[in-house]
Amino acid sequence: MFKKLFSRVEPVVVKPVVIVSGLPRSGTSMMMKMLAEGGLDTVTDSLRQADEDNPNGYFEIELSKSLKDGGKKWLDNAQGKAVKVISYLLEFLPEHLNYDIIFMEREIHEILASQKKMLQRRNETSIITDAQMEMQFREHLRAVKYWAARKPNMRVLYVKYDEMVNDPGMLCTSVAEFLGLSLDTSAMQAVPNRSLYRNRSNEKSS
Repeated sequence: MFKKLFSRVEPVVVKPVVIVSGLPRSGTSMMMKMLAEGGLDTVTDSLRQADEDNPNGYFEIELSKSLKDGGKKWLDNAQGKAVKVISYLLEFLPEHLNYDIIFMEREIHEILASQKKMLQRRNETSIITDAQMEMQFREHLRAVKYWAARKPNMRVLYVKYDEMVNDPGMLCTSVAEFLGLSLDTSAMQAVPNRSLYRNRSNEKSS
């Protein structure tokens, strides 16, 4: 009788973490809900509930804020799932994982208007002017795009907020193709709500 010298070991399938990112108020929560409706698992903790600013929910996980302090191990269990991480925290993602990043882009003036209304509802005020914040946002976006383009473990799809709200059909297909997943694009298309597009701007951002 011959001893079995070799055993068949099934290969480990390594899936990228799907990161939904962008500036605050840029449509990241909308995209997370679209992915969830499309059939992709999302990593959230439901600590921040839906409110007037985000009627469809925030789809956040508090642990993402710990990335800059070294709290990264939890992302190992997020492979093949979608996680919301604001653009200011992307640089702290662990290097040993691969990432498919859906980066939401929105007109800076619309973001500022949306933030201002949110602060007013919370009886809060910004400590810097709109002009200062706009400059900071634009410098940050230039830096993060330059950085992400040079990361071998990252792929990035830039999605314009206004196009997704006004004509989601083609972009939903583009998102599914980018991720290489059979998502329910019809369900995804039903998420963007033009009535919630409340802070429009005719000015173009660079």
